[in-house]
Amino acid sequence: GQNSSKKGTGNKKRSLEPIKFTEREELKMMQPRIVVLRQGTDESQGVPQLISNINACNAIVDIVRTTLGPRGMDKLVYEGNGSITISNDGATIMKLLDIVHPAANTLVEIAKSQDEEVGDGTTTVVILAGEFLKEAKEFIETGVHPTDIIRGYTRASELAKEKVNQLSVNINKDDKQGVNREVLEKCAQTALNSKLVHSHKDFFSKMVVDAVLKLDNTLLDVDLIGIKKEKGGSLEDSQLVDGVAFKKCFSYAGFEQQPKKITSPKILLLNLELELKAEKDNAEIRVDKSEDYQAMIDAEWKIIYQKLDYIVASGANVIFSRLAIGDLATQYFADRNIFCGGRVPSDDLTRLSKATGAKIQTTVSNLIPAVIGTAAMFEELQIGGERYNFVTGCPHAKTATIILRGGGEQFIEEAHRSIHDAIMVVRRAKKHSYVVAGGGAIEMEVSRYLREYSRTIKGKQQLVINSFARALEVIPRQISANAGFDSTDILNKLRQKHADGSGAGKWYGVDIENEDICDTFEKNIWEPVMVKLNSITAATEAACLILSVDVTVKAPPPPGPDDTPAPAPRGRRR
Repeated sequence: GQNSSKKGTGNKKRSLEPIKFTEREELKMMQPRIVVLRQGTDESQGVPQLISNINACNAIVDIVRTTLGPRGMDKLVYEGNGSITISNDGATIMKLLDIVHPAANTLVEIAKSQDEEVGDGTTTVVILAGEFLKEAKEFIETGVHPTDIIRGYTRASELAKEKVNQLSVNINKDDKQGVNREVLEKCAQTALNSKLVHSHKDFFSKMVVDAVLKLDNTLLDVDLIGIKKEKGGSLEDSQLVDGVAFKKCFSYAGFEQQPKKITSPKILLLNLELELKAEKDNAEIRVDKSEDYQAMIDAEWKIIYQKLDYIVASGANVIFSRLAIGDLATQYFADRNIFCGGRVPSDDLTRLSKATGAKIQTTVSNLIPAVIGTAAMFEELQIGGERYNFVTGCPHAKTATIILRGGGEQFIEEAHRSIHDAIMVVRRAKKHSYVVAGGGAIEMEVSRYLREYSRTIKGKQQLVINSFARALEVIPRQISANAGFDSTDILNKLRQKHADGSGAGKWYGVDIENEDICDTFEKNIWEPVMVKLNSITAATEAACLILSVDVTVKAPPPPGPDDTPAPAPRGRRR
């Protein structure tokens, strides 16, 4: 019995041992679990999610990487609705890609901002941002805090921009009238070098410069340069119109009797429908006698004729309206030797208003001479398979229209994007007359400068600024690789040339024609300094933004009408 009691006591002691808790554990068990985020919310944080964001951005960069430079490849984007886009413009490709990753979308935004701000360098800014992140990835994996990297990148960006400004050359110092034509043409040719129309860069650079020089010097509003696309013919058949040109709008019977060429026209612009409107379609009217119904019909005719009489009395002989001009009005104007066109697109009507001085009217009751516009000539001409209305010699605002011709629709669309980029670059060069050499020369020189600066400081910042300098070399490396050259060999030659202390090699970049290096400034490969400054700023900001994110929270989609849980069955349990 004594043994059995001891045995029982021993069992009791052993059974109590596993359920001993510390005081802290007991308090923790007593506290209820706090649920802050909705069920299904995905939350990732720490180094793995930062590395994931960097990898996602580099996956996007790899798509557009091969489009950089004069020998860059094109991308064919096939959308779900059946439309096909062939382009090597970085911003266009980024817009068309349906990117769902939130961090990678930052690259799309910087490409858009670069396109809107300076027009060119969209691929450059995306590749630079991706390279900055790739260099930062090594630091993140070795335990460097992202804040240290951001601080180093911000400092390096400021130094790089200072160096670019120091290296920039004022191409306007001897010409007080403005940047001369030859300089602007060289900037346009550099922008067109990497485009689909590079074989016609001499032809289009002259056209682009002509169009920009026709604008008002103070505003340089690119919206006053219209670009119209007409299939057929070759690129060389494209033409520049000194004024406003747009496709002939929908016309009614009687249109062919109207004059097709008017010298010194008086132009009236309307936002008004000149059609006979039957009130019986718009309202319910009860009449007792047939005379009342006839009076109503007569009133409708009287109203439309009164409007037409007011227009004729104003003295205008060319009438354009954003809304329809019906068959009655068309024939009425034709009988009085007046030209009219309805359903004119809003942007063309706005350009006409700015160019001719005409004010867009929503009523015809007070057509004073101040609202009538003037021009030197109005005529209608055949372009390809369409007829176009030309208004030339506009006195109030300088404007121009480029009519692009070409074989396929995709080809004309890409030519349109190329011309737009060139126009933006020439406009920027005309506003700010400072340029730098292209072809990767400026990136190599800034990289050399940052490497030398990094040796004068100590600590982590030395490594971060040095990695920023190394990342800048991606531009000449990628230009060489896309041209099929040995990028390592080209890069070594460039480093050697730029390391020369005399400064003679500061403008050396990639020579695409001879698979070597050359002085790109002498070869007239010039870029406005604003393009480079904007590229460095936007790429650094995007990289720092992605590096500053330490938690990514993905909320679940809101429950739809069919996602509501079914009510529990009611009734007695069996």
